[in-house]
Amino acid sequence: MDLLPLVERLGEPALLAAGGAGVGLLFGFFAQRSSFCLRAAVIEFARGTPGEKLAVWLLAFSAAVVTLQVALLAGWVDISGTRQLAARGSLSGALVGGLLFGAGMILTRGCASRLLVLSATGNLRALLSGLIFAVTAQAALAGVLSPLRIAISSWWTVEGGSARDLLAVAHVNRWAGLAFGVLWMGAALWYAWRSRRGHWKWIGGLGAGIAVALAWMFTAHVAASSFQVVPVQGVTFSGPSAEWLMRVVSNPSPAIGFDFGLLPAVFAGSFLAAFAGGELKLEGFKDGYSMRRYIAGAVAMGFGAMLAGGCAVGAGVSGGAIFSLTAWLALASMWAGAAVTDRLVDREPRHGP
Repeated sequence: MDLLPLVERLGEPALLAAGGAGVGLLFGFFAQRSSFCLRAAVIEFARGTPGEKLAVWLLAFSAAVVTLQVALLAGWVDISGTRQLAARGSLSGALVGGLLFGAGMILTRGCASRLLVLSATGNLRALLSGLIFAVTAQAALAGVLSPLRIAISSWWTVEGGSARDLLAVAHVNRWAGLAFGVLWMGAALWYAWRSRRGHWKWIGGLGAGIAVALAWMFTAHVAASSFQVVPVQGVTFSGPSAEWLMRVVSNPSPAIGFDFGLLPAVFAGSFLAAFAGGELKLEGFKDGYSMRRYIAGAVAMGFGAMLAGGCAVGAGVSGGAIFSLTAWLALASMWAGAAVTDRLVDREPRHGP
């Protein structure tokens, strides 16, 4: 796809923002209709009751992997220069950050993307948690928490290139990556068939995953058609949340790009989906304990996301789709941190034999 005419007409910033808005609308709409959420999937899996929510997450994840691997095998897109693969990465950051993020999303009852989706439906708990998440992410990126993030990230690092490409590390090719995605899509469809829920759950899960892959493909095509350096990126919510916070509170604002259009469009897409489904409803906190829980979880998620190199979507789905080693480690750590926290905080203790 040659985007040079659009690059020349609109310029890279405006074109990237428009693409981010398009991807964001799709992701927000499908994520809301399907109740896409890593936290819910982990809880079902950890409690031994795999069903609808695990199926939705697996559908989104496998759809992103399959769509992107097909595009790579067809030569439609080049992701070799992405930050998640080409730059030096932090294994310690992925491990510690993933554990913190997983614990945080249990406490806030939703990951970063889910908080944004719920905010659009009128959930004030999610709105407050999302704002605290953004403040903490910015503090970890360039504020008071930045020295701690840098210190933890330096404990255990990995070179960029083949050392950070999980397929290269495993000595397999992209056909193996495609086969892996197809295998997990089969598992997702089996769980979906077993739960026998409405079609929107499954369409939404697939749509959310395809939207993630489209972000990689679109930004890669803009980069290939541009004479300027354009970052190739997927859908993520930690960096864009921090960026939008600075856009609101500081002057001059960050430069316009893909993330500029992404977050508002996810909110808009989620609102439209909730309106269409009759699911708009104002919700708040029940008591002081709930508020403390959500605040603590949002702080853990904000710091954890910047440490891990992305949120549950940014590292877990976007990074997982390109088989970034650090992203897969972060994703595994998120599952572990969430499962342990759910067991310690939310599960009722068992008595007797």
